[in-house]
Amino acid sequence: MKQKTGRFFGVGVGPGDPELISLKAVRILRSVHTIFAAASSANTHSIAMKIAAPHLPDGTPVIRLSFPMTSDRNALRQCWKQNTSHIVEELEKGRDAAFITLGDPLTYSTYGYIVREMKTRASHVDIRTIPGIASYQAAAARINVPLAEGEESLLILSGAKGGEHLRRLGSQAENIVMLKTYRSFQDIHSAIEEMDLVGNTVCISSCGQPDERITTDIRKIKDAKQNYLTMLIIKNDLTMSGG
Repeated sequence: MKQKTGRFFGVGVGPGDPELISLKAVRILRSVHTIFAAASSANTHSIAMKIAAPHLPDGTPVIRLSFPMTSDRNALRQCWKQNTSHIVEELEKGRDAAFITLGDPLTYSTYGYIVREMKTRASHVDIRTIPGIASYQAAAARINVPLAEGEESLLILSGAKGGEHLRRLGSQAENIVMLKTYRSFQDIHSAIEEMDLVGNTVCISSCGQPDERITTDIRKIKDAKQNYLTMLIIKNDLTMSGG
């Protein structure tokens, strides 16, 4: 009789504070046989793994999967296929596995690409996604500013290509969150200046982590090198307030 395929869990471990993780996520992490964590191909460090570590039983194997930081779609597709194969190989042994992600698994996450590949190449696998607190939710809580109120809209943008999305879409929402700002911060800052929103913008870096930084005057950091976990919360019509 063929061995039953293990279940695959996508688990969001939250934005950085190990306490900002759901009870369900902790229960899953303590029950699976194997943990998978994404890491840049440039190193073996995994922020998600650091967050999850206090919640893992001793001896749980952790397998770091390498993902290149590139815009080459062919290279990325090859990587998604290869890493999905590694995961499926583990599941076919009848072992439950979890893929941990920073923040929420289905918001700007590598996990989404893995799930797409798995649905195509291993449709028999039971996939279960455990949502996590997204970085911008934690950041809004840190500065005590609502992300949206009443009939307001909330726009979540990627800053990977600079301020282009902000210039094109920013005027359409009262509240804007910009993620992935670290590489193109200067151009994003220029777009914010063009829209006269500098005074309505707060920058939060490494939210919930020991090196967390909150900057209410982004002009002071426009030429500084930003880290990977740098985001902006922008109010289009309301003056920012909060501590």
